[in-house]
Amino acid sequence: MKGALLWGLARISIGWLFLWAFLDKAFALGFSTGRLEDGTIDFFAKGQAWLNGGSPTAGVFAYALKGPFKGLYQAIGNVTMTAQGPVANPPAWVDWVYMLSMLLIGLGLVSGVMTRIAAFGGIVWMAIFYTATSIWPEFNPFVDDHVVYAIVLAGLTAIDAGRYLGLGGYWERLPIVQRHPILR
Repeated sequence: MKGALLWGLARISIGWLFLWAFLDKAFALGFSTGRLEDGTIDFFAKGQAWLNGGSPTAGVFAYALKGPFKGLYQAIGNVTMTAQGPVANPPAWVDWVYMLSMLLIGLGLVSGVMTRIAAFGGIVWMAIFYTATSIWPEFNPFVDDHVVYAIVLAGLTAIDAGRYLGLGGYWERLPIVQRHPILR
């Protein structure tokens, strides 16, 4: 297929975004999680790394929400206002759903296995991120990176992009996948 290399690279790149979201939040690797004010990195930071008691979603719930759905997401994140500012205490199930979906979407897209399901999950998360943090986008009245990623993810499903630079071709030949094409 013409452009197969580019579609494979697009799939892997977007998959890496999801996988990295999981890794950085799980281990506080110093990108959005674990970086101190002086710029140094506190790997596995207590109270920041998910595996060390931190909530991977509390920061977004407390500081990044905006738009018409802000109240809904604040309720989900159990946000309360204090004299020091907003404090989020999301339920454990919210953190688990977020982290497991970031991991599984990332692995699916990077490997090319179950690309349709992974891409659909990615589209759902892009819609959640858009409605939670980007209505209306800062630099364009309608389109931001979440919308573009969702469109690319839809394209990945339309062309079965797991076959390109991935294990999707092998995966599609498995009898269970042939019986249940949704697993492609």
